[in-house]
Amino acid sequence: MSNQELDNLRSNVDELNLEILRLINERAAVVQEIGKVKEKQGVNRYDPLRERHMLNLIKENNTGLLPQSTVDHIFKEIFKTALELQENDHRKALLVSRKKKAEDTIVVVNGERIGEGKPTFIFGPCAVESYDQVAAVAGAIQQKGLRMIRGGAYKPRTSPYDFQGLGLEGLKILKRVAQEYNLAVVSEIVTPHHLEEALDYIDVVQIGARNMQNFELLKAAGSINKPILLKRGMAATIDEFIHAAEYIISQGNDQIILCERGIRTYEKATRNTLDISSVPILKQETHLPVFVDVTHSTGRRDLLLPAAKAAIAIGADGVMAEVHPDPAVALSDAAQQMNLQQFDEFYDSLQKFMKSYEIHA
Repeated sequence: MSNQELDNLRSNVDELNLEILRLINERAAVVQEIGKVKEKQGVNRYDPLRERHMLNLIKENNTGLLPQSTVDHIFKEIFKTALELQENDHRKALLVSRKKKAEDTIVVVNGERIGEGKPTFIFGPCAVESYDQVAAVAGAIQQKGLRMIRGGAYKPRTSPYDFQGLGLEGLKILKRVAQEYNLAVVSEIVTPHHLEEALDYIDVVQIGARNMQNFELLKAAGSINKPILLKRGMAATIDEFIHAAEYIISQGNDQIILCERGIRTYEKATRNTLDISSVPILKQETHLPVFVDVTHSTGRRDLLLPAAKAAIAIGADGVMAEVHPDPAVALSDAAQQMNLQQFDEFYDSLQKFMKSYEIHA
């Protein structure tokens, strides 16, 4: 074969490469349009039956030199890339997406600007049990110059025989104490009906892990003019977590705080497994502030401080933890709540840690 013949063949290959590239990009454009149609229809982007149909059609028409296994591999990669393209387009469309809004969302609660670069803290008892109990914790919170208190009035529990909370009476106690100590109330709501009656008593509505995909509650929370603290579900992916937040913001409420609280794994050493890597991922993927609940993620008092340090070091906008005047007699989560002395030591240690790394609360 002469050099001229070789050059001609190579030129032919170059032309074919460019034609393949053109066709792949043309296919990608069509797939992109298909993704937009599926988005409007609410149809899943990945359709395994459709993929199998395409592979079968290709196999029936494969009369060339390439073995079918090679052809399948090539087209599966093309299919995969097209699906990723649809996913990226979907991400751009999400209202919570960083691609939709580049600047950070700042959530203002009782003068605290959450998400502005300095850590914010939310402490309080797991459940509201009495006025004296909540007031004792509120006093300790106020002494530290903090401005929010958490406490459960409605308690979704694994067992129907466990303490379910005081309901509206618990919210009234929280509101009374909060007014006396100049604190904002953060409390969980479990149904749209409860949301309506709770608005007069709560400053930040918490949607707990068990209700992360309670879509009617999410939509109801999106229709009110109060910040929402949304916790990640115990077995939810980050993508599912982001879409839960999208339910809220799609109704008009962009005052959302995401809260990583650990996920369920096979590990038994802790109550849950703290997915600390979710913090920077959520900060990159969304414009919303991100908290870490160190109490529910670890379930152990001895791990609260190192988990809180890790959360702040990795860029969390805040930390949430539970405090009780006498955890031994607490009606829920006794093993994981700090007493008032432990709370003081925890907070002092955290302040020293932040000061040593020039992190200002």
